[in-house]
Amino acid sequence: MRQGTRSSGWMRAAALLLSVAAAACGGATAQAQTVVGPPHNEADVRFVTGMIAHHGQALEMAALVPDRATRPDVRLMAERIQVSQRDEIALMERWLQAHGEPVPSADSVHAHHHGGAHAQMPGMLTPEEMQRLAAASGAEFDRLFLELMIRHHEGALMMVAELFGTPGGGQQSSVFHIANEVDADQRMEIDRMRTMLAGAP
Repeated sequence: MRQGTRSSGWMRAAALLLSVAAAACGGATAQAQTVVGPPHNEADVRFVTGMIAHHGQALEMAALVPDRATRPDVRLMAERIQVSQRDEIALMERWLQAHGEPVPSADSVHAHHHGGAHAQMPGMLTPEEMQRLAAASGAEFDRLFLELMIRHHEGALMMVAELFGTPGGGQQSSVFHIANEVDADQRMEIDRMRTMLAGAP
């Protein structure tokens, strides 16, 4: 009986230690879940708002492809750009809304493309360049589209670099994720478009 009692007592003690440890781990987990990362700042808002306009012009460029391009790979690239950048625009709009920041309207984005503000963002096409692209067709359009879209994408990479080069910029977790996605996607597309351009007839 004494041995059984001692064994039962040891088991109760072990169970108590396990429950205390589990509670401690649970408390640590709950505490970790409530930790708030760095708040967003002006650089984050400027980047996200500017990138919406930047992506918007890329969509305008890609929309010209179906009626003008002759190369299937150019058409596929335009489709990829449309899908990825529409998704990123929607994500950035939700981020602005969730953080109480103004979400640019479609009209204001269009005005940004065609007004003087476009010159403030690297890689953006001038109205004259957009007109030249729209007026081209066939092999000339394919070449011009690739050249201008490469430059446009390089401008987006510069915007990402500017964000991370600004003290405190890009430290908010969602902005960090968005900026890294933009950087990775556009680097990959630049490499692909350079290969396509090198193989142009």
